[in-house]
Amino acid sequence: AGKCTNEDNYVMQKFARAVLGTNNVDHCARLCHAPTVTGLAYAFGSGAMTNPIADVLEAASLFVIGSNTTSAHPVIGIKVKQAARQGKKLIVANPLEIELVKFADIWLRQRPGSDVALLMGMCRAILEAGLEDKEFIASRCEEYEAFKVSLDRFPPEFVSRVTGVAWGDIQAAAVMYAQNKPGSILYAMGITQSSHGHDNVLAVANLAMLTGNIGKVGSGVNPLRGHNKMQGACDMGGLPDLYPGYQRVADPAAREKFEKAWG
Repeated sequence: AGKCTNEDNYVMQKFARAVLGTNNVDHCARLCHAPTVTGLAYAFGSGAMTNPIADVLEAASLFVIGSNTTSAHPVIGIKVKQAARQGKKLIVANPLEIELVKFADIWLRQRPGSDVALLMGMCRAILEAGLEDKEFIASRCEEYEAFKVSLDRFPPEFVSRVTGVAWGDIQAAAVMYAQNKPGSILYAMGITQSSHGHDNVLAVANLAMLTGNIGKVGSGVNPLRGHNKMQGACDMGGLPDLYPGYQRVADPAAREKFEKAWG
């Protein structure tokens, strides 16, 4: 399904539901990007890249985390290298010294599995520097006060100990991302294929919202998918718990709508 057309995926899930009478239709996003679907749908209402790929060259800063981009997504990887050569700021967070490290202004070499601490530490550093986008937060975000309280659990010493990254480096990366707008975050399976992948994705979303880097050209939260039609398969409802357009199977109103439409 991750490599079929949208039309084929739509027909396949409709055949399963309307003809076979089962919601048990699934594809490879269940393994690799399920936290993207749950996390970004929870944060933004849709589990997809918020910006088109071409926007990489419109960003003033790029933050690449959990992605060996030039290896796994070479077309986007070339665009990231091109952006860095044009003088755009590049921050790479990866335990591995990937090719993009050669082009990066800052490399954060966090311990595997410590992404939430790293991202929440960056959020804390942004608030401490007074670089949060107050206007965007007031007009577009919910539960900001609760989020601020949650940062109490991530003091600098704790963040440095858990991630293995010096607090000064985390501060430098946070300030670079917050001051060079628009800023785009690119992530892949280093974020999602984790026992706490959903929390990783939410932490990425929080970092973008804190700085107002959503809804603008060259900004956003951009998961890089593994197959060429994996996003489309999710959109078309190729998942056991979701109908097309991320309408929940558990929602009686959605069930009734599809029963009527499909007989």
